[in-house]
Amino acid sequence: MSIRHAALAVALLLPAVTARAELPATVKVGILNDMNGPFADQSGRGSVVAAQMAAEDFAEQGGGFKVEILSADHLNKPDVAGAIVREWIDRDGVAAVADSVNSGVGLAVNTIMAEKHRTFVATNVGTSDLTGKFCEPTTVQWTMDTYAMGNTMARAMFAQHADTWYYISFDYALGAALERDSGAVLTSLGGKVVGSVKHPLGTTDFSSYLLQAQSSGAKVVALADTGADLINAVKQASEFGLTGKQILAGLFTQIVDVKAIGLQAAQGLTVTEAYYWDLNDDTRAFARRFAQRFGDKMPTANQAGVYSSVLAYLNAVKASNTIVGEEVVAQLRKAPIQDKLFGTVTVRQDGRAVHDMYTFQVKAPADSKSPWDTYKVLARVPGNEAFRPLDQGGCKLVTK
Repeated sequence: MSIRHAALAVALLLPAVTARAELPATVKVGILNDMNGPFADQSGRGSVVAAQMAAEDFAEQGGGFKVEILSADHLNKPDVAGAIVREWIDRDGVAAVADSVNSGVGLAVNTIMAEKHRTFVATNVGTSDLTGKFCEPTTVQWTMDTYAMGNTMARAMFAQHADTWYYISFDYALGAALERDSGAVLTSLGGKVVGSVKHPLGTTDFSSYLLQAQSSGAKVVALADTGADLINAVKQASEFGLTGKQILAGLFTQIVDVKAIGLQAAQGLTVTEAYYWDLNDDTRAFARRFAQRFGDKMPTANQAGVYSSVLAYLNAVKASNTIVGEEVVAQLRKAPIQDKLFGTVTVRQDGRAVHDMYTFQVKAPADSKSPWDTYKVLARVPGNEAFRPLDQGGCKLVTK
């Protein structure tokens, strides 16, 4: 069986005017993510739908070449992801890879795409190292990263005098980066990390971890995990009665996670996100279109990020008339992008796409007026305050 699980083609307008010598007849974009595991609801097949919508909107806006959207499941294994990406580029001529949810996978793909001079649209790779010590001129990191999520949350909690934290973290790259980045901001403000415990990906029983968090006396129990693991942790925290006594902070939480937990158990949970479907007219319009295509589900921040980043990528390919990764990313950096879902987006020298971030609190069941009416906005943080300063990441591309 082929490792390519699905291929969706969208034929875009091909003008008869100029032949684009540097462009292939079809620009292929691979959506690589977790289709069946703990991140499937955050990204999964919904990200493929979002990419297809981006390709269709590109066509309606004038297009310029054919686009094919491919998709595959990386099984949350960097070696599997690497094999898929090499096959896509060498056999299928893929020009860009997007999504790649999972930090370990993202770092592996980042290296390969740089070697192949193709664009890595790292839409949902959390680790901030991607635009720090592992930055590449062929990579742009969209939607969020561990610094932005940790920084936004640490400042929001500190403002509420919630200045002592205990972490329950993934025992892999994402958990380590979330803990490191949020902890650094917390301590710089004068707060304190009183302890932490790590758990493997796929943990179902959080009782021992939650007991340790309870006994720590920390004001905040920070969950440095996501997907199915976070869902299990929050449900069990509610059963333990932890949420009434300590603030529960989900450092990487998305709307489908809250939906799976249920408002009864999740109410009061504080989260940081880059997108919420009910922020404004543009986010609501996109969400309605997406829901019509994807079983009446509202898009996650990951899926919205795939739409926006793939559309931006296609416009940059058109403007630069090439699929060479270094040139496409340089084109993305040329001017701010006016994006309907994320507002003004600026791509920096290190490849970081900068936009606003938000802190939300999960509503109580009585305050929710519809099945997806999940969040109330606590704060909007401008991108230049949310994301790591350009000169602090250690990226080799940043000129002094």
